[in-house]
Amino acid sequence: TIEKYAPRFTNSVLGRQVLSPWDLQEKFALIGGDIFHGRMSLDQLFSARPILGNGAYRTPVEGVYMCGAGTHPGGGVTGAPGHNAAKIILKDQRNPFS
Repeated sequence: TIEKYAPRFTNSVLGRQVLSPWDLQEKFALIGGDIFHGRMSLDQLFSARPILGNGAYRTPVEGVYMCGAGTHPGGGVTGAPGHNAAKIILKDQRNPFS
């Protein structure tokens, strides 16, 4: 158990919460309780995430960008989608005519 590596750890736990996929859908609007905001399958990866043609954090609406678990590299890489989107936004701001 964790006590072997962190003595008295269980005594420091103040509470816990267990959420089912249904709970995640109801509480956070995660369709089907999917924490990755879309399947992590070949048709939903790289430039096809979230959809083919809008995989570079830009949207068809000028000045509106996407980031988060629904964008590349997905929900399992904390912070990376926001970092990548910020780089695109900064690039666009430096060269607004690109």
